[in-house]
Amino acid sequence: MAKYAVVETGGKQYRVEEGEPVITERFPDHDAGDEVVFDRVLFVRDGDEVKVGQPYVDGAQVVGTVDEEFKGDKITVFKYKRKQRQRRKMGHRQRYTRTTVDDIQA
Repeated sequence: MAKYAVVETGGKQYRVEEGEPVITERFPDHDAGDEVVFDRVLFVRDGDEVKVGQPYVDGAQVVGTVDEEFKGDKITVFKYKRKQRQRRKMGHRQRYTRTTVDDIQA
């Protein structure tokens, strides 16, 4: 069994494995090559050993390296009110951060 963990960041939960990239919401204060630490670890599995936090696992953290920051695909937001001639068309591109997980410390 592979070693993996479930971390919480940006109001969302992500399943991460060592050596694998994870795409999360943008980290505004990190650049490419910076180290990032996820300390809100909800679950850790290392072989047959399982640790479940209530809500977080004590002393556990996931360390990763920021690879890049990029924008996602463009989505179209269209607001419309019938009978009032109100139409508004907008576009939005969410910014993401790709991070490679280096170490899972339980």
